[in-house]
Amino acid sequence: MRVLGALLEKDITTPEYYPLTLNSLQNACNQKSSRDPVVAYDEDTVAQALELLKNKGLAIRISGAGHRVEKFGHRLGEKLNLGRRELALLCVLMLRGPQTVGELRSRTERMHDFADMEEVERVLESLAGHDPDPLVARASRGRWAHLFTGAVSDSAPDPEPAPAMRSALDDRVAALEREVEQLKEKFERFRQQFE
Repeated sequence: MRVLGALLEKDITTPEYYPLTLNSLQNACNQKSSRDPVVAYDEDTVAQALELLKNKGLAIRISGAGHRVEKFGHRLGEKLNLGRRELALLCVLMLRGPQTVGELRSRTERMHDFADMEEVERVLESLAGHDPDPLVARASRGRWAHLFTGAVSDSAPDPEPAPAMRSALDDRVAALEREVEQLKEKFERFRQQFE
């Protein structure tokens, strides 16, 4: 998924450098920003993933006139009849794992400018109802996940903060609430000066 997601991302965000050489694809997979988890794939791992993707019709090798070295591209949009909106959402889910609708909207800005979170939700719903197989599904904590590697596992419970951490958080929230109330009072006194 990381290799396919990296191909998608570079196609949409930096088309002038797409398709990618094996080396540039390896670097895209291993970059430390906008990736979860961060990985350190070697060239052989990326080449094996490309071979698997080519066998499934999701990647293509590009060589010949105009290319000094072999390059690679994705075929996901053509294979599954998907547009830019769908590809942007799938790309972020492949590279970053499960995401909320808000996270998806903000993290796809460079790939597609969704009008609002409702549009993101509608596109996710259409991907969830994709025929013949759904491509995404709801995960735990209001997130969405892609289904390219199998069903979403919701068995992991939400982590509970340790008692000491919970107490520190409660104290911090209480202090912030007091500060907000003080600011409200100061603002009200300031506003009354001008009435």
